Amino acid sequence: MDNPAPYSKRWSALFLLCTAQFVVIMDTSIIGVALPAIQADLGYSQSGLQWIFNAYVILLGGFLLLGGRLSDLFGARKVFMWGFAILSGASLLAGVAWSEAVLNTGRGLQGLGSALIAPAALTLVLSKFTDPKELNKALGFWGASAAAGGSAGVFLGGAITEWLSWHWVFLINIPIGLAVLFYSRSLLFKGTTQKGKVDIAGAILATAALVLAVYAIVSAEGAGWKSPQTIGLLGLSLLLFIIFFVIQKQKKEPLVPMTIFKVPNLSGGNLVMALMAAAWIPLWFFLNLYLQQTLNYSAFNSGLALLPMTLAIMFLMVGVTGKLVAKFGFKTNLIVGLIALTGSLLLFSAIPPDGTFLINVLPASLLGAIGMSLAYIPGTIASMSGAKPEEMGLASGLVNTSYQVGSALGLAIVVAIAAAKTNAVKTDGATDIIALNAGFQTAFFSAAIVCAIAVVVASFSIKTLKQ
Repeated sequence: MDNPAPYSKRWSALFLLCTAQFVVIMDTSIIGVALPAIQADLGYSQSGLQWIFNAYVILLGGFLLLGGRLSDLFGARKVFMWGFAILSGASLLAGVAWSEAVLNTGRGLQGLGSALIAPAALTLVLSKFTDPKELNKALGFWGASAAAGGSAGVFLGGAITEWLSWHWVFLINIPIGLAVLFYSRSLLFKGTTQKGKVDIAGAILATAALVLAVYAIVSAEGAGWKSPQTIGLLGLSLLLFIIFFVIQKQKKEPLVPMTIFKVPNLSGGNLVMALMAAAWIPLWFFLNLYLQQTLNYSAFNSGLALLPMTLAIMFLMVGVTGKLVAKFGFKTNLIVGLIALTGSLLLFSAIPPDGTFLINVLPASLLGAIGMSLAYIPGTIASMSGAKPEEMGLASGLVNTSYQVGSALGLAIVVAIAAAKTNAVKTDGATDIIALNAGFQTAFFSAAIVCAIAVVVASFSIKTLKQ
């Protein structure tokens, strides 16, 4: 192992790592505004559009634990650079995609690359900042880069789609990836390494279980929730998850040592992060569709409408959240943030088909920005605060996995619920716009229920610890 990067370079290294986190999360959202253009070009169905998102987050969520384990074994910098090499190549494939299958494949490989990047990057952040005050500030930038990546991706996607083409929402990753790879060796150090084996089979098993669960939910609209297909796929997914955990308990060097769940707040924190993602991702997904398909905003104007939310998240996470966590602790901030996010979703659940930006979009989106800003960093801190240095890669992989799994399953469920509502309203004779908007309202309300559950879980499962 080589020595840590010079102390004077820690903030430059943080900027590089935050850029990586921004790109990983941006790739989940930058396609949002481009969805109608991609649909028109490649012929996706309305429900099939979510696979552009889910192909990415399923492989991201499925292989994050492997990425964390590889980071612990081979060094965080090496795995970080592997990830960016894969991401850059996959972005080229997605950018030149000529069919649904090619685009979904490219998106899946992007998720695999990001699964290596995310836990390695977080491990490197935590290893460079040992002073608690500096660490809180660093995590503020880290959290801002993640949340802003999700929101800024919407704005960038709009501008790129409007002025260039949807192909460039993927191709933009290539110059960024090359720049990150160029500066990684000079700004990042390798990190600790360990002896051990890599549980590839465990990662594949967990990913297969997740893919089956998401596919079962997505296809339930057509096949029926009580159909043999849906019940069979969900049952097989559950069986694979059970087998995964049984094998993990028996293996000498498992992908996920069960002892990790003895870390204080890790289980509760991960559950909260999953629920938070299951509420937040549907918010931006359906808000994009509402702006373009109901209010008839252009791709650029849709992204511009969400710019205030992006700026609010960046400002609050960098300048405010860290101070509030230091003063009130992560539990209080986490609960208040989740309550605010729930309120935002409830406001969106009442959006009319003839809504306006100032009345129906701006207030609710700013409230959502406040909620996410207060909740995201405390949730991350709670999940990792008790982990040992040699467990950091695994703990960061678990946090990211929980968030991405929550994203995929949450979006799949909410999309299915929204589609069922839209079809039911159409059957009653409503116009397409009225039916579509009714589906959007139901989607936001469903996400609000998920977020309210997160409030309850955080209240009872997160222990208050001194910072």
